[in-house]
Amino acid sequence: MNRTLRHAILLAFAVSVCSAPVFAQKTAVAAAFATVNGKALPKARADALIAGQAAQGQPDSPELRKAVTEELVRREILTQESVKKGFDKKPEIQGQIDLARQGVLIGAYLNDYVKTHPISEEQIKKEYTEITAKLGNKEYKARHVLVETEDQAKAIIAKLKKGEKIEDLAKESKDPGSKDRGGDLGWANPASFVPPFSAAMTKLEKGKFTETPVKSDFGWHVIQLDDVRELKLPPMEEAKGQIAQQLQQRMVQKHIDELRAKAKVE
Repeated sequence: MNRTLRHAILLAFAVSVCSAPVFAQKTAVAAAFATVNGKALPKARADALIAGQAAQGQPDSPELRKAVTEELVRREILTQESVKKGFDKKPEIQGQIDLARQGVLIGAYLNDYVKTHPISEEQIKKEYTEITAKLGNKEYKARHVLVETEDQAKAIIAKLKKGEKIEDLAKESKDPGSKDRGGDLGWANPASFVPPFSAAMTKLEKGKFTETPVKSDFGWHVIQLDDVRELKLPPMEEAKGQIAQQLQQRMVQKHIDELRAKAKVE
């Protein structure tokens, strides 16, 4: 068997077990496609794996069907050996089988829910408008030093007023992500930061620093604004796929939460 194809088949099987793709909705013919040690393998099993490959762009072909058959025969042989050793009777293995079965059923249910509750163009437009309004039209390039106390922050400010560079003072910062880069936070939208930080940063003039320590849940900040530029957002047509996916995920989570709220759990 072509090793690349075999790898794809194995991957597709793992995906099919975990996510129960749309192919599960198709009616499979209850017939055997192969027999292993006297046990008939249902054709539906092969159909599911072939459909899973098709969903990933793999065209149906004799080579694919041969690879699928070989993979499922190998799996059946190993399953039979496992059963001979009694693994199917072990409680921990039965628990894993139950979880796998649940995963398939959950995937089938959620796929059907998404299919029957499509995201509309109006929902995408509304979400895009809200996102762009929240992000605004500017992004900022700032540096900061994060310390534990207000007094430490005031000491940093005093040093800046004496002409010391924030790039050097950032070595004292508690922020591991920026301290080794001179406190540089890169280009970012104000919405990327916690509100107290954003509010102080956006009031600064280019090249200036906060002369009053800024308190957040992370500690005390001293912020310097290096530059400001216009924020270029992708047009809705480019972003609609990602927005639709996010709305879909939100919709599914809301549905799950609603079901959980109504469930009687004792």
